Amino acid sequence: MNESGYAGAVVVDKPAGWTSFDVVAKLRRAYGTRQIGHTGTLDPMATGVLVVLVGRAAKAAEFVSAGRKLYEARIRLGVVTDTEDITGEVLEQKAVDVPEAAVRAAAESFLGEYMQTPPMYSALKRGGEKLVDLARRGITVEREPRRVRIYSISVGRTERADEFSLTVGCSGGTYIRTLCADIGEKLGCGGCMSSLRRLETCGFSVSDAHTIEEITSSPESYIMPTERLFDSLPALTLDADGERRIRCGQRVRADGFGDGERVRIRGEGGFFALGETEGGQARSVKLFVL
Repeated sequence: MNESGYAGAVVVDKPAGWTSFDVVAKLRRAYGTRQIGHTGTLDPMATGVLVVLVGRAAKAAEFVSAGRKLYEARIRLGVVTDTEDITGEVLEQKAVDVPEAAVRAAAESFLGEYMQTPPMYSALKRGGEKLVDLARRGITVEREPRRVRIYSISVGRTERADEFSLTVGCSGGTYIRTLCADIGEKLGCGGCMSSLRRLETCGFSVSDAHTIEEITSSPESYIMPTERLFDSLPALTLDADGERRIRCGQRVRADGFGDGERVRIRGEGGFFALGETEGGQARSVKLFVL
């Protein structure tokens, strides 16, 4: 619990022009607590699903932020910027006429795992300082490529001859603007991201999301139980003695589960912990209800 008594998840449809921190700051006031965070940054220009965690639910961020995500984006060909999106300083620009089939082939070449170099304009840190802060001072540092996975990608036409739509299913940690830049480089003409909307993350979609105005007008109406974050996990239900043992850091029997399996642990009062199984037993990895 926190000073306001709220604990759970809120699914926000982030508006363009807001940073993820702007959303968190607004909801801190709405829910009356500083114990609040989110499960994955969205750039200011981006819109779409941002899952905000309130109270003890904030401790779930490390367990839910790395899953699959789905995005809808646009790639502008012939334009290269320092931020890899349309908001940055233009470094190269030229007229292009690229067939849709060529764009599709280039995009599909990134299906599966690929090593992606994170952009300088990102929240990743080097020596305790965000890369974006270094970039704004004109400093560029080497970044280690990271393994990401593109599960699905589709290409469509838009009203502009030099712009195409992309629908991308990917692993957590994937930068869609870097993917756009990489597709442009693959085509030999350069490219940048011109729009981005996150459609799905952490098991929630835009159909689950609400506007900032809706949420702040009635905060209690839009906060969901922490257990909703783990709906995809099997449940292990315990009696009072089993719950006591888990809360004391002990193990309990967990028949029928495989080794290393994550479970949501429920007691007589409902969900209270995330657990992990091994050798027919379960232990707590995080308590959410004290």
